[in-house]
Amino acid sequence: MNDTATTRRNRLVLIAIFAIFFGAFALAGMLRFSGWRPAGMKNHGELLQPPGDLRTLSLTLADGSTYPWNPAERTWRIVVAPPAACGDPCVTLSGQIDTVWQLFGRHADHVEVLWLGEPPAAAKRGPELRVVKDDPALRAALPRLNDPAGIPVYVVDPNGFVVLRYAPGFDPSHLRQDMSRLLKLK
Repeated sequence: MNDTATTRRNRLVLIAIFAIFFGAFALAGMLRFSGWRPAGMKNHGELLQPPGDLRTLSLTLADGSTYPWNPAERTWRIVVAPPAACGDPCVTLSGQIDTVWQLFGRHADHVEVLWLGEPPAAAKRGPELRVVKDDPALRAALPRLNDPAGIPVYVVDPNGFVVLRYAPGFDPSHLRQDMSRLLKLK
């Protein structure tokens, strides 16, 4: 009788181990296929589907030289395309983006800011800033650029695809968090 009780207990323990093991897989599968993601795995910016394609555009910098896309360098870009007479909102936005760029630390060399058109005189001009001549083709390639709420900001991957859009008035820390995750992919 003692052997039967021990055998039954061992079987129950084995079944419980299998149930816990496969139950965890079943729970993970249900969460995955229901669309749930942990908060740390979500983008703050809007993921653009399909992404905009800037690879065919030949951008000209303010000094007249051509901007090289050069995907082999693995450089990410933050694109700002404000209206012509932007003023104080552009000054504020330039300061926020410069602060975000500085917070990238050792990865900052892999991020450039493309500013479409001439930024205001009071705008922050860090070493990451590349002033691009106003280009209607680039403006047309940026989704929902003319937002009545203000100036959206875009993230362009090293290959030249616009992958994220940040609505006007976004929190700069969200841009930093998303870009930090993307820079780890390089």
